[in-house]
Amino acid sequence: MNKPDLSLAKLFNISFGFFGVQIAYALQSANISRIFATLGADPHNLSYFWILPPLMGMIVQPLIGWASDKTWINGIGRRKPYLLIGAFVSILVMCLLPNAGGFQKYIDAMIFGLIMLMLLDTSINMAMQPFKMMVGDMVNEKQKGLAYSIQSFLCNAGSLAGYLFPFIFTWCGISNTAPEGIIPDSVKLAFYVGAAILIICVLYTCTTVKEMNPETYAKYHGITGEKQKSSSNVFKLLVHAPREFWTVGLVQFFCWAAFLYMWNYTTGGIAENVWHTDNPASPEFQEAGNWCGVLFAVQAIGSVIWALALPLFKSRKLAYSLSLILGAIGFISIYFMHDPYLLFISYLLIGCAWAAILAMPFAIVTNAISGEHMGIYLGLFNGTICLPQIIAAACGGLLMKLVGGSQVNMLVLAGILLLIGALCVFNIKETYKEEKETVVS
Repeated sequence: MNKPDLSLAKLFNISFGFFGVQIAYALQSANISRIFATLGADPHNLSYFWILPPLMGMIVQPLIGWASDKTWINGIGRRKPYLLIGAFVSILVMCLLPNAGGFQKYIDAMIFGLIMLMLLDTSINMAMQPFKMMVGDMVNEKQKGLAYSIQSFLCNAGSLAGYLFPFIFTWCGISNTAPEGIIPDSVKLAFYVGAAILIICVLYTCTTVKEMNPETYAKYHGITGEKQKSSSNVFKLLVHAPREFWTVGLVQFFCWAAFLYMWNYTTGGIAENVWHTDNPASPEFQEAGNWCGVLFAVQAIGSVIWALALPLFKSRKLAYSLSLILGAIGFISIYFMHDPYLLFISYLLIGCAWAAILAMPFAIVTNAISGEHMGIYLGLFNGTICLPQIIAAACGGLLMKLVGGSQVNMLVLAGILLLIGALCVFNIKETYKEEKETVVS
């Protein structure tokens, strides 16, 4: 039985909270390396700080998917309870993390910061995943492309705000420098404001969206009593996962490894290549940190523009692969850019890859899976986001030595990874769950 069409307002409401969650994610992406460098981390060890967060994501996401598939709380729903828990933990951590330097009397700032980073990444992912699940739950196949486009737009709009906050607050006169080992007020205020926006947006979605009750969900997803009792054993589900789960996952591996290196090394890379400093205590390095946010905002703008062009391609795989190639060119071009404004070109191109990474994988995978295990499959698919980051983070220090200890060279390596991902796109063969059900019957 086909799900009914939803109004544009309802599609918007389902994903509106994503705007606030993405602000938090953008603040983390643009400022974590800056925060740890300010706390005294060795640049060669920066990537190691990113191992625990995705590791926690790999554990937590399947559990959230499995649990939410079986959850129903009257008056709240199936996915929203986990959204609320993730959002409230994120808010608490966003207020604590930028104050890591102030807790040195009680706990080592680096250890405290690492614990907060782990909790922040886990809680952001916990809050982010329900939005993808609710689109899969509530939106029919005809409107799913539009729903994910709205989600992508809100994602990039939130990124734009989060990336620019430290730059804007500095422009307004908030201090962008601080004593050694202390995070500047411009960064602290950005996290506080981001936390406030996050809770407002999440509460808006939770109060305006009514999830399907279990009976309605079963009816629209064709779940019989026998299917409801079927095993949700993780290993069995992985064995029977659609081919797209694995082929898209291979592309994801190279994409997310590349973007981890972007988040990890952009601040140090442009400080080295444009401001000619590697001293985190210097005003030039902190200026590079602010400019990193501006560049990530430019990337978000490029992503929004390119997302409008993606539906014009007749071949989804061509659009996917071309996007990654443009992103690769953007990463590699950073090596040749010594003017901060010329870097806009590089990050606009990187935005093309980011638009495809946000839109293509979930559209392909959710079209290929059935409804009874939607949550756990999306939780497992999150492993194709987390595992590449774990491996890339674990190898980051060694790879940095191999490329001469240069953070700019790590960004070039990110471009090479995207090129490999672009080639892997052509290994994907799309199918739809309706086609599979027809063949089986």
